[in-house]
Amino acid sequence: MSKKPSLAVVGATGAVGTVMLGILSERPDVWGEIRLIASARSAGKKLMCRGEELTVVALSPEAFDGIDVAMFDVPDEVSAEWGPIAASRGAVVVDNSGAFRMDADIPLVVPEVNPEQTKNRPRGIISNPNCTTLSMIVALGALHKEYGLKELVVSSYQAASGAGQPGIDALREQISAVAGTNAGEVSGDVRKLVKDLGAFPAPLALNVIPWAGSLKADGYSSEELKVRNESRKILGMPKLKVSTTCVRVPVLTTHSLAVHATFKKEVTRKAAQKVLEKAAGVTLLDDPENKKFPTPNDAVGTDATWVGRVRQSLDDKKSIDLFLCGDNLRKGAALNAAQIAELLAVEFTA
Repeated sequence: MSKKPSLAVVGATGAVGTVMLGILSERPDVWGEIRLIASARSAGKKLMCRGEELTVVALSPEAFDGIDVAMFDVPDEVSAEWGPIAASRGAVVVDNSGAFRMDADIPLVVPEVNPEQTKNRPRGIISNPNCTTLSMIVALGALHKEYGLKELVVSSYQAASGAGQPGIDALREQISAVAGTNAGEVSGDVRKLVKDLGAFPAPLALNVIPWAGSLKADGYSSEELKVRNESRKILGMPKLKVSTTCVRVPVLTTHSLAVHATFKKEVTRKAAQKVLEKAAGVTLLDDPENKKFPTPNDAVGTDATWVGRVRQSLDDKKSIDLFLCGDNLRKGAALNAAQIAELLAVEFTA
């Protein structure tokens, strides 16, 4: 029997890294050594994974010696510096940041959609898509294979955890500040109660904010452009028309999206539901007559993309409208990276 490959988790003490350790404990046991890597200030911490207490080691070139696969759950600038170093030490890097996503020679992989791209890694690095893209692309990829996607119009409703632990902390603090008050009845009253906006440009408690990410050209946000560019790359459709508006909502974890998708072929509601029922990684909950449809609270902590409110467009028989929810820390980050790593593990044990 082949020796099990070794795995490094870089950023093991962060929000996504913490979820990753839980996922590794739940998934099939395909790994030999699991090495936890973080900043020097976190070195020496003890964390549990697969029922074992593991000691965090400091990020250094030597930390990757003997590692077959290294999963990076760190900010862009850390991945940009250390991903190539890990690859140069012999590890295949699975990176969850935005550092390499749009590089032409680095694949952007969703195992349910384009698993073959894991073998196309000339720089020894594979990139994990953005959490918003991942919250919809598994379901849309299945429909694309059947009907041929032409155009997407997307409105995303993004959870506070998309801004990391500071986003989670800020929303919890803001909820505490407005709890038990009559806030929300007068213009500006929530702003007066919320002393610290934290990771957001406006109060998030009792509010929605039509902005996520950083400012880009022509008034677009970085999150909106990520959905457009990453969808094109994952599906292999560089000219796919995509229009996105990203909204931050007072939900801790799980992104939601309302999608209007236009295809090359006519698609009925029942036909779309049938495809989605069979699609790997998708849970269809679509029974509006009985008020059953996905909400973030249903999807949080689960692995699937939840889909409901499936309707054929009233104006175009080649278009459908649907509502999707996906846990942005699981499938939207850690789980997809773990699935990519598992595909690599098969290579190492073949």
